[in-house]
Parts: sequence; C-alpha cells; structure tokens
Amino acid sequence: MPESATTLLVIAKQPVPGRVKTRLVPPCTHEQAASLAEAALADTLHAVLMVPARRRVLVLEGRPGPWLPAGFDVVAQCAGPLDERLAAAFAAVRGPALLIGMDTPQVTPDLLTVDWQAADAVFGPAADGGFWALGLRVPDPALLRGVPMSTASTGAIQRARLVAAGLRVADLPTLRDVDTAADAVAVARQAPQSRFAARARELAPVLSPGGSATAGSVLGETA
Repeated sequence: MPESATTLLVIAKQPVPGRVKTRLVPPCTHEQAASLAEAALADTLHAVLMVPARRRVLVLEGRPGPWLPAGFDVVAQCAGPLDERLAAAFAAVRGPALLIGMDTPQVTPDLLTVDWQAADAVFGPAADGGFWALGLRVPDPALLRGVPMSTASTGAIQRARLVAAGLRVADLPTLRDVDTAADAVAVARQAPQSRFAARARELAPVLSPGGSATAGSVLGETA
C-alpha cells in the first residue's frame, strides 16, 4: 500500500492568546505563548505538506488563520473530551490514517511516512507519557474511546489497546511535546531552522532565566 494512500490528520487549536500553551504562562505572556503555538502549528502543517498523502485534514478547534497553508481540508473538532475528539477524527476518514498534534514542531516528513505493509498501527510516544502520533491502517474509533488523556500513563494505555486488538504496532521515536519553557528551549535546539526555533530565539530572554546571552546560546543562536 503506497504512502499516498494515507490520510494525514492534524488535530489543533486556533492559536488564540489565553487558550493555547497556558503552561508557558509564566514566564511568557499569553500573547507570547500563542505566538509559539502558532509557529509550532505552522511547522507541523508544512511538514505534513511534504509527505505524499491521499488527503490532508486539519481537525481544528477555532478558525483557520494566515498560518494555514493551502492543501488542507479543515473540519471542526467535535465537542467532548480529547479521547472522543480523537476518535471522531478517525471516524470521519476512510482508509489508512495517521494523526498528529501541533505540539511537536520538530517533526519531519520522514517520521510521517508509513509502510502499511509492515504495520497495522503506528505509535509515536511523547516524553511526558502521552503520544504525539497515532496511525491506524483500518481506523477504529473504539480503540481511542475511554483512554485517559493527559496523564503519565496515557501513551502506555493507548499502545496496550493497539496490542490487545491484535495489531502489528510500529513504534516511532519518542518526541518531546512543547508544554513548558524548558520544553520550548529543548525543542528549539532540536529544530534550529524551524519557525518555532526562530520565535523561541526572539523570546530567549523570557524562556531562559539566564538572560538573553545565555538563552541565545542555549537556543542555538549563531552570530
């Protein structure tokens, strides 16, 4: 099955101050946190654009903005807890699908290219115990419903669901979500050419307690 048979799903929130990346406040203001979220979302969407796909879908809470490139269908997130919203995203597509969030701007097109001949499911664990990617060759919303979200065991429980269903699971590398200032600094270093890293460098005096010079060094700023 070619990679182009895959539907790529990005589940995201409109980067509105006070509604995204609230764990970055403090040290950031809500406006600064939202600007980091917007950069992360833009990086994620552009990575998805570089992957052959049957369809690219942004499952969005809120409204599209100038950060949205052409090439995406936009559908509204359903109401309810996150497990229900993820399940609904899979329920709305046909054929193999890979879903990612907006919190890993370091993601690369290679990580989003799936060999469905070798796997029935794809799982990308997050460093905080969650997961940043979930792919299903045959989407089954029941595999997500009831999984407790935003806990240190979310990823382990979700992966166990896949295994218990008898699926061949291909594991992707562990990535770090951007939730805190320390996360932002670490992720910016991993992807120094990204939009996210550029914005993080602008906010270096805020994100790093060591001051602008130290922060610039930490974030990979070059002379």
